Amino acid sequence: MKDGTRVVRAGLPEAQQGRPFLPGPILAAPYHLRGDPAGVEYTYGRYDNPTWSAYELALSELEGGDAVLFASGMAAASAVLLSTVRPGDALTLPSDCYMHVRGLAGGQIAELGVEVTQLATPELTPDALPERIDLLWLETPSNPGLDLCEVAALAGGAHERGAVVAVDNTFATPLGQQPLALGADLSVTSATKHLSGHADLLLGYVAARDPERVAALRSWRTNTGAIAGPFETWLAHRSLATLDLRLERGEANALALARLLQGREGISALRYPGLESDPAHQLAKRQMRRFGTLLCFELGSRERAEAFLDAARLITEATSFGGVLTTAERRARWGGDDVGEGFIRVSAGCETTEDLIADVEQALT
Repeated sequence: MKDGTRVVRAGLPEAQQGRPFLPGPILAAPYHLRGDPAGVEYTYGRYDNPTWSAYELALSELEGGDAVLFASGMAAASAVLLSTVRPGDALTLPSDCYMHVRGLAGGQIAELGVEVTQLATPELTPDALPERIDLLWLETPSNPGLDLCEVAALAGGAHERGAVVAVDNTFATPLGQQPLALGADLSVTSATKHLSGHADLLLGYVAARDPERVAALRSWRTNTGAIAGPFETWLAHRSLATLDLRLERGEANALALARLLQGREGISALRYPGLESDPAHQLAKRQMRRFGTLLCFELGSRERAEAFLDAARLITEATSFGGVLTTAERRARWGGDDVGEGFIRVSAGCETTEDLIADVEQALT
């Protein structure tokens, strides 16, 4: 089946007369439990929940591996990072990946006695990897600069060194890129973004093919309490049906905006993997199934960037990305990324393309 059909049907139960297509959220802490709990599917709300199970089944169908749901994207990332490396181990990650992943690696994880090496995404090649490595964390495209690295080649090089490979796939989504099929051991996604798509909840998940890794992640979730709310999970599952449609419109808008900005006076450092002129375009064509909804560019100064955002009527100024509204922000305001004061990251939403183009035109003017 094609992606549009798969997301509409993913995780739905068998049809039952008089029952809803997608059962509502199960709100429970304890469940009825008599006698020996061994073999009982649901016993306590921190261990599991039927609403999680349905959504995890849907995500597993899309990822090609078993999915484990967490309370947020950072909860999912933390579960991988903190459960995989031990004191004395070595972690390699991009120096330009999501700032809070870098913060966790350089802070709490380094304090545990883990050797942390950071390399810029374009510099991540098999030959550049340290000889000693236990966990390789990749993020492609990178956040916020949209650089790419070659997952299959890096996974091969890391596995030769005995390392586990995890890929943050949040920008691409499982419809745009398949890290497990490319050789990664773990695929990590913040479902807060495109997967839920309406900017109204926090969720994250990790997918893996190795049953032992899946069991370890479920144990981590139970022991740390990094659990998702059933209602948020149900909302995300409901929203999954429109993922292909939302990505199709958002990607068309992102490409239209990138073409509008390309070569325009006063704009530099434009990045969008779908542009033929983008440095990573050929790799994106090989590795990705769609180019995504994110683009970034530099307006040269804080003043110009803020003036552009103030003038735009159809761009909502906010952090995060992946929703139905087009959003953008001057990323340097957070202080955690190596970007210029006029650097703008745009998440193209689902507005009519002509309207969005006209609005950006007038805002630039």
